[in-house]
Amino acid sequence: MSAPAITAPPVPQSIQETRLERARALASEPMAPASPDYGLLRGASQSVADIWRYRSLLNLLFRRELKVRYKDSVLGFLWTLIRPLAQLLVYAIAIGKFLHASGSVHDYPIYVFSGLTLWALFSECLSSGTGSLLGNAGLIKKLYLPREVFPLAAVASAIFNTSMQLVILVAGTFALGHPPIPSRVPDAVLALAVVLVWGTGLALVLGAVNVYLRDTQYIVEIFLLWGLWTAPIVYQWQEVSSTLSHHAGWLRELYLANPFAVSVLGVQRGFWAEQIPSDTVPNLATRLLWELLAGLVLLVIAQRIFSRLQANFAQEL
Repeated sequence: MSAPAITAPPVPQSIQETRLERARALASEPMAPASPDYGLLRGASQSVADIWRYRSLLNLLFRRELKVRYKDSVLGFLWTLIRPLAQLLVYAIAIGKFLHASGSVHDYPIYVFSGLTLWALFSECLSSGTGSLLGNAGLIKKLYLPREVFPLAAVASAIFNTSMQLVILVAGTFALGHPPIPSRVPDAVLALAVVLVWGTGLALVLGAVNVYLRDTQYIVEIFLLWGLWTAPIVYQWQEVSSTLSHHAGWLRELYLANPFAVSVLGVQRGFWAEQIPSDTVPNLATRLLWELLAGLVLLVIAQRIFSRLQANFAQEL
C-alpha cells in the first residue's frame, strides 16, 4: 500500500501578492555595476561617496574593533593607557637612567612619550590595517560593500587609542610644570595629520596586497621592529644631525625625507616645552606641509590601487 502524497499547504493570496510586488519593484530598479569605477578622479569620488553611504557600517565596525580587543577584560579600555605607560617606563629607566640619556634631556619622559604616542598611531594603522580584510573575510565573501571600510575602521580604532594617550601626555606636561606652548601646538597637529594620512594610505595598500600575498603581514611586523629607530624618539636629533653632517650633508636630508622622522620632531616641538633651537630643524612647519601634501597624493594613489585589487577579494579569501 503506497504512502499518501504530502502536499504543501497553499500560499495565502496576500503573501503571493506581496511577493509579486517585490518582484516588480526589483525588476524596475536600474542595473548598477558592482565593481568600482577605474577612473582616477571619478573613481576616487565614487569610492568616497560609497564610503559615506556606508558610514553607519563603518561606525559599527569601529565599535566592534574596540569591543573585541578588550572583550572579557577586567580593566577594559584602561589597557589603552597601561600599555604605553609600561613602554614609557622601559625606555625611561633602561635608556634614560642606565644609559644616561636623560642627563642631557630635560623632561625626558615627555620627550620619549611624545614620540612613542606618534609611533603607536602609525604602527597600529599599519598592523591593524594590514590584517583588516583577512579578519573580515566572512563579510567580504557574503556582501557587496565598499571594502575600504575595513582598513578605515582599523585606522579609526588607532585614532581613538592615540587620543587616550594624548590625554596622558598633556596631563604629564602639566604635572611636570611645563605645559605645551600654544604657538607650537600647530606643529604637533600637522605632525599628527601627516602620520594619519600616510598610515591610512599604507593601510589600504598593505591590506589589499595581504589578501593575495599573506607574507605581507609578517613583513610589516619586521618593519615595525626597526621602524621605531628611524626617528629621534629615544635618541636626540642633535646626535643624528652632527653625525650625518660630519659624513655627508645629503645623508641628513635623506633622514629628514622620512615623513615619520619629521613628524616626531613636530610632535616634540608641540608638547616638549623644554626644547631648544638645536633640537629641531629649520622650517619644520614647511617640511610638515610638504609631507602632508605628499601623503594626500599617496592616499589617492593607494585608494586606486585598492580598487584595482579588490575585484578578486572574495575569491582569494
